[in-house]
Amino acid sequence: MPRSGTVLDGFEVGERLHEGGMAMLYRAARPGDDTPMLMKVPRLREGEDPAAIVSFEMEQLIMPRLSGPHVPRFIAMGGFEADPYIVMERIEGPALSARLRELPLPPEEVAAIGAAIADALDDLHGQHVVHLDVKPANILFRPDGTAVMVDFGLARHDRLPDLMAEEFRLPYGSTPYMAPEQAMGIRHEPRSDLFALGAVLYQLATADTPFGEPQHLKAVKRRLWRDPVPPRRRRPAIPPWLQEIILRCLEVNPDRRPPTAAQLAFDLRHPDQVALTDRARRLRRDGFLTVLRRRLRPEPPGLRRGGAARQIAVSPILAIAIDTSGTDDTLADALRNQAQKMLASRPGARLACLNVLKSNLIAMDSTLDDAGRNRHVQRLLELRHWAAPLGLAEGRVTFHVLEAADVAGAILDYARANRVDHVVLGAREASFSRRVLGSVSAQVAGEAPCSVTVVRRRRADAAPPA
Repeated sequence: MPRSGTVLDGFEVGERLHEGGMAMLYRAARPGDDTPMLMKVPRLREGEDPAAIVSFEMEQLIMPRLSGPHVPRFIAMGGFEADPYIVMERIEGPALSARLRELPLPPEEVAAIGAAIADALDDLHGQHVVHLDVKPANILFRPDGTAVMVDFGLARHDRLPDLMAEEFRLPYGSTPYMAPEQAMGIRHEPRSDLFALGAVLYQLATADTPFGEPQHLKAVKRRLWRDPVPPRRRRPAIPPWLQEIILRCLEVNPDRRPPTAAQLAFDLRHPDQVALTDRARRLRRDGFLTVLRRRLRPEPPGLRRGGAARQIAVSPILAIAIDTSGTDDTLADALRNQAQKMLASRPGARLACLNVLKSNLIAMDSTLDDAGRNRHVQRLLELRHWAAPLGLAEGRVTFHVLEAADVAGAILDYARANRVDHVVLGAREASFSRRVLGSVSAQVAGEAPCSVTVVRRRRADAAPPA
C-alpha cells in the first residue's frame, strides 16, 4: 500500500481519507495541476477477499468510459503489473451519508434529494451502466446540488464483460439496499438501482432502512416475499404521494417499479401529478396468509433484456406543447394523432401535456379570464379535454401549465429540468410577427436538448400523398 509522500507515475500520494472493504482512498496531487484529485488503491494484503481485485478491474474498465457531471472525472490509472491505482476528480461536496444523523428529513427535502439522485442514475443508465451499489456513502453532491455516483466496483456495463458475475457465484452489494433480483444473481436490470434508491428514500423519510440490516444472503432473500413496514406507519407526517413513490420503487417485481430513473425523477418533482393507489393508503404490512402464499408461489420477475440504455429507449418522457387558445381542431387532431403513434411504439412512455400561460413583462397579470374563471385552472381543464381521447391510464399522462413571458424559453426549461426525451409541438400559421420575431417551434427545435417533432396542419389544397 502506498504511503503519504510516495510518488506514483508523477502523482504524489497524500493522506489516507478512507479505508473500505475493498479499497483505500488517498488525496493525490500532480505538479502543475490544480485539480482536486483522489487516488483509489485496491486492498491486496494477505487474506483479502479476491473480489477486491476483480471489482477494481471492473472499475478500471468502466470509469474511463464515463463522462458528465454525475460521475467523478477520470484522470489516470496504473495496472496490476506494478502498483494498481485509479486517479479521479475529488468531489468537494459531502456524501449523503453525512446527513444520516439528521434523519428523518422533511418530505420536500427527501423528494429533492431523490430527484437529484435519479438524475444521476438516468445519466449512468444512458451510458450503459447499472450501478448495483446505490447507498448513501456512494452518493456525493457537488456545491450546486448535482448528485455524483461513486464506486463502480460492483457495477455492470452492458458492453463489457461482467467479471464479477463470471468469477463469483454469490452476489455482492450493500444488503440494506439490495434489490431482490440482485440477491438472486441478476445483474443486468437497471431498475435494481431504482429499488436501492427507494430504500434510500425510505431511510431519509423514516430514519430506518426498510428491511433492517441483514447480515446474510438468506435474510436478504426474505424481501422476495416480505414487504416493508409502510413509511407512514413509522412517520404519519409522510404525505401519501411520497409513500406511493417509495413503495413503488420497493416492489419485488421490477415491472411494477418506475420504468426509468427519469420517470422517477419526474414524479419526485411533480408530487401533485402522482397517481395514488392502494400503496399510498397502506398502514400495515401484508397479512400472514398473503406472505405465505407469496413465499410458496413467488411471482417471477418481469425482467427485461437488452440493458440499461434500452430500458430508457422503451420508456421515454414525451412532452407535447399545446396552445389551447391558438390551436384549431385540425391541428389539435394532428397533434393527438402524432402522440398516439409515438405512444403506440413505446408502451412504457410517459406523456407530459404542456401549455404556456403567457405573462406580461411589465404590466400586472390577471389570474381571472373575462368570465371570472381562474385562467390557470381553465388551461389545465383544456389540456385534460385535449388528452381524453387518447385514453391513457392515470399516471401515464400528466398536465402542466407553465406561466412565463417567453413561451419557447418555458418549453425549453421544462425539457431540460425534466430530462424530456422528445418534444412535440404544432406550427402556427404564418404571420408578420412570426416572420419578424421567429417562431416558437423554430426556437425549440434549434435549442432543445432532445429530439423535436413539429406538426403542421395539412392545407386543404395540398395534394394527397402518392
